[in-house]
Amino acid sequence: MTTQPTLITVEEFFDPPARTGAQISPDGTKVAFLAPWRDRLNVFVRDLDGDWPETDAADDPAARRVTADDHRSIGAFHWTADSHHLLYLQDTDGDENHHLLRVEPARPDEPAVDLTPIPGVRVEGIQFGADRPGSVFVQLNARRPELMDFHEVDLETGERTVLAENPGDVFSWLRTAQGRILAFAIAEDGTHLLSEWDDGAPRLINRFSGLDHLFGLLPGVPTPDGTELWIGSSRGSDRTRLVRVDLDTGEELGVDSHPVFDLDTRPAVDRSAPSALIVHPGTGELLGARYLGARQEIHALDPHFAAVLPRLAELSDGDLAHVSADATGRRWVVDFTHDRDPRVTWFYDHTTGLARRLFRPYPHLDPATLAPVTPITVSARDGIDLTLHLTLPLGVEHRDLPTVVVLHGGPWYRDSWGYDPEVQLLANRGYAVLQVNFRGSTGYGKAHTQAAIGEFAGRMHDDVVDAVDWAIAEGYTDRDRVAIYGGSYGGYAAMVGAAFTPDRFAAAISYVGMSDLTDLARQTLPFARRLAVNSFGRYMGDPDVPEQEADMLARSPINRVDDITAPMLLVHGAEDVRVHRSNSDRVHEALRARGVEVEYLLNEREGHGFSNPDSNIELYRTMERFLSRHIGGRSDGMVVAVSTEGAHGC
Repeated sequence: MTTQPTLITVEEFFDPPARTGAQISPDGTKVAFLAPWRDRLNVFVRDLDGDWPETDAADDPAARRVTADDHRSIGAFHWTADSHHLLYLQDTDGDENHHLLRVEPARPDEPAVDLTPIPGVRVEGIQFGADRPGSVFVQLNARRPELMDFHEVDLETGERTVLAENPGDVFSWLRTAQGRILAFAIAEDGTHLLSEWDDGAPRLINRFSGLDHLFGLLPGVPTPDGTELWIGSSRGSDRTRLVRVDLDTGEELGVDSHPVFDLDTRPAVDRSAPSALIVHPGTGELLGARYLGARQEIHALDPHFAAVLPRLAELSDGDLAHVSADATGRRWVVDFTHDRDPRVTWFYDHTTGLARRLFRPYPHLDPATLAPVTPITVSARDGIDLTLHLTLPLGVEHRDLPTVVVLHGGPWYRDSWGYDPEVQLLANRGYAVLQVNFRGSTGYGKAHTQAAIGEFAGRMHDDVVDAVDWAIAEGYTDRDRVAIYGGSYGGYAAMVGAAFTPDRFAAAISYVGMSDLTDLARQTLPFARRLAVNSFGRYMGDPDVPEQEADMLARSPINRVDDITAPMLLVHGAEDVRVHRSNSDRVHEALRARGVEVEYLLNEREGHGFSNPDSNIELYRTMERFLSRHIGGRSDGMVVAVSTEGAHGC
């Protein structure tokens, strides 16, 4: 007889980490990190040397808090080159109007200074220039909501200087250390245009296919001498490789590639993902390139880093994730991706060879009680390869399990091997968890991504059904106890599952999902409309073209809501500016009118994805109770039987 592990509470999974996101200062003496204060993540600083107790930062006498935001958690921060300031972006309740704020670690009691105190303004990107150490360069829509102009901001005074005004087609700006300004624009047909901004006029450098570059030329890092730009390119290839573009001639020259894997594509849409390129913090030289398949592979492209990398790899059996180093490249603070022990953070000194663990973000979680995540490749019905991530609960026989299909957002993203608290929560509750990198997911070659064009609620959903059929055929999944769940695009996919194949899913959960594709297209944020030509416009359609509008409406769950019979949980943030809450409101109203069981969790202080711990705890408590009632699983320590014919408690 097998025994399930002790129930891990929702709070243990979703309370703030004790510490996370550590970065060493450029001078190599201090470490900044995020830690909870009043249940919100704030920035703390402490000396690198000395003991690091595995307690809350508030109980560490060497740590000092330098921000005081008790309303919304801070997500990330940046050191300035002189180690005197920390910068971070913060919005209001998820409205995505991020302001740029500055704090001074030497004066922790002084409040943060808003460097962009303009109502409704949105800051994008933080860039530094070695030739302008007292400034930061940002993209800012202070002039018109839909136009991101390029500004220099004085770090001390907050004085802003406009360096380039957006004529209407530019979606991103970049400055080299020599002061050259590069503009990334999109033509009407979606072609990407790389230009140098010269005395207010663009000089075209090169054109790039919008089909190959959904989100522009990424990672887009200039070489130290400012003559070239490192980007990921799939020109003439299915795989994304690393190239450099000559900024004078436009010539594209190969730098590095992997025979099977793409250059890591996740940072294009996920700011929390580690950068695809590892760059020397002092010199700007390229150190390494990150490729991602079933597991990660890093290519060292610099002799010094080639010596450092294997020493870092010895610290963990996970994948090297976030990397920070001092300005000399000798002292390193890094963390690791791992499926059961997330973001364990280490210090390594390449001069002495000394390495020591600084902290585990979740010291209360025992990796032995968490479930392994296994990448698996299966074939869809038309032969396309699909990568799945299967997580099976501990302590039970892996036969006929209640199963939750978890679908990622985007859809231009991918699931990868690593720790996901919602996956581990579900496995701890006794569910098999099946994550599906359906066609349209990135990181598996551009043919795999482009196979999703015109396939919303079509072959993209067939891939999900095929993955479930595989799990049933392998004996893992009880076909009568399958729930479908996802966020953003994944929420749409969950609604598609409930509305288009109602006989396949016993329950559905949509988290900030879109129910009306035409509504999504028409409510795209002003600054993102041109950029959406290559993503939603190309893959989903243009609602201003009658034939395409009709097709989009046919693929919208709101117009098939009468076919939904399974219980549904809808979750949305009232401040969501990407997928308006009306997408959930309308489904909720329609299901209630028909008498279909539906729950609706609307959070008034969140946007497109919940940030604050209390919001997430409420969400996942609601989710575990909902799933327990409808497909049978543990909730609050209880096993709940399900009345569906053929189902049973687990």
